[in-house]
Parts: sequence; structure tokens; C-alpha cells
Amino acid sequence: MLTGGHPNSLGQTVAVVELVLADRDRLGELYACYQSDDEVVRLRTSNALKRISREKPAWLVPLIDGFLTEIADLDQASAQWTLADLCQTLAPLMSPAQRQQAEAVLKRNLAHHNDWIVLNQTMKTLGEWAKDDPELQHWLVPHLERLSGDGRKSVAKTAAKILNQL
Repeated sequence: MLTGGHPNSLGQTVAVVELVLADRDRLGELYACYQSDDEVVRLRTSNALKRISREKPAWLVPLIDGFLTEIADLDQASAQWTLADLCQTLAPLMSPAQRQQAEAVLKRNLAHHNDWIVLNQTMKTLGEWAKDDPELQHWLVPHLERLSGDGRKSVAKTAAKILNQL
């Protein structure tokens, strides 16, 4: 159901979300779509999981370790920006070890990724976490300062906004 159609469209993503929300047992089947060779399927998988996280965040708790290993290792921007979003949503449900691992993955993405959506989502998540974490704030500020000078307006604006909030 996640294949076909225009690569920039959601295709049947909303229908897939409805199926999973109606039958939690299908969540594993959806997650397995990240193993697809088709990057459009992986993009739509990310979108579906983000939508499910808004409705049933607790359902994704068993998948957190996979998000932080398998998905974190995917070389696809949509997987990385979704990971940043999921980390923000699922943070209250993470164990301390998962939270530490999530922070490491997001730091890596902020330091080394160039996709504007990955950078924006990652800055937002780390910025929220840094409000209560002086050590993270100390790490984050130089990256935000660097990104506040980025040539892409959305990246620069997000970095400046988060800097002002810290």
C-alpha cells in the first residue's frame, strides 16, 4: 500500500495509518517497511509512524531501540527528520539509556547532516531537551551559532529562535 504513485505524494499512507490504528498487531508490519529498497516506501513509512506517534505514542515504545539503531543508520533524510520528531514525542517514554542514545544520534545528525529538514527538526528536539540540560545546552549553542549563519533562511531562523530561547 505504500508503493506507487508520485514520489512526493503520501499515496495510501493515511489508509495505512488507519489500518494500524484499527489493528495494533500490524504495527510491526509497518515498521518492517523501513527495510524496503524503495526510498518512497521508507518515506511513507516515516510519515505513517509519525502520525501514529501522535495518536498512540505508547504503541511505539517497543520500537524505540530499533529507531535508535536501525533507523538512525539509514542514509535517508526523511528517516532522520522523522527520528528527530519521534524522539521529541517519545522522550517521556524513553529509558535513561534510550534518551542518552537518542541524544547521541541527534547530535551526530546536527553536526554532520546537511538536509534542511533534518537540521530544523533536530534543532527543535535538542533545543527542547537543552532547556533542562546545561551540558546539552553547552554542546548545542556553538552548533546553533554556526547554523544561525546558514544560507538557508529556515535553518538560520530556527537556529536563531532556539538560541534566543536558551
